[in-house]
Amino acid sequence: MKTPQNWTEQKNTLYRKIEFKSFSEALAFMVRVGLEAEKMNHHPLWTNVYNKVEIWLSTHDAGDIITEKDIQLAEKINAIV
Repeated sequence: MKTPQNWTEQKNTLYRKIEFKSFSEALAFMVRVGLEAEKMNHHPLWTNVYNKVEIWLSTHDAGDIITEKDIQLAEKINAIV
C-alpha cells in the first residue's frame, strides 16, 4: 500500500495535520469529512484546536493497523482539503 500524499505513517496509523485560516473553516472541514466517514462506516480519531485538525486513521476491526479502508478515507480527505 502506498501512503497517500501529505500523510505519514505513525505507530500503525496514517497521520495528517491540517491548518486552516479559522475555526469555522476547520469545523466545516470536519463536518464534510464526518459525512464521508459515516458513508464508509469508518470513523477517524481526530482532534481540533482552533484552526488545526489532526487526524489518525487505522482500522480497528483489523487490529488497529493501516488497511485499504484507511487509504481510501485519506484520499477522500485529501480531495476535501
